[in-house]
Amino acid sequence: MSKWRRFNGEQIVSIKKTVEETIIKEIAEGSRLKVCIGSDSQVRGDSVEFATVIVFLREKKGGFMFIYNERSTQQFSLKERMLTEVAKSIGIAYELCDLFDLYDVDMEVHADINTNPNFESNTALKEAMGYILGMGFAFKAKPEAFASSCCADKVV
Repeated sequence: MSKWRRFNGEQIVSIKKTVEETIIKEIAEGSRLKVCIGSDSQVRGDSVEFATVIVFLREKKGGFMFIYNERSTQQFSLKERMLTEVAKSIGIAYELCDLFDLYDVDMEVHADINTNPNFESNTALKEAMGYILGMGFAFKAKPEAFASSCCADKVV
């Protein structure tokens, strides 16, 4: 069973099929779409909880998101955890990128990593940027990375 869900809790059986149906519906309703994918995590006791989101932005008409939550008992350094978040975002971006190309939908991958070197998460910035750009995706980091730092942050 899929762990993908809508914000209201409704389960999503096939994320790829649901994303395609969503794109078709939104385009038919006249929306110009942009998709932002991001992940965040929180250490909770002996485990790490991850959330990955697919945020659909409708130009001048708001947005909505699909959510995937998972838990790991693996111990991570901060840098490993940041790069694991990026890997989760890239994984779903790669799975869906053919749909975004087919329907001409702009897509960005957002990393919950600070561009300010005074923040600890900055140690993963170069690797994360290289990973995302190397996969051919548009990249955003904090403070522009709202999909990871705001949306995923709220559902982790």
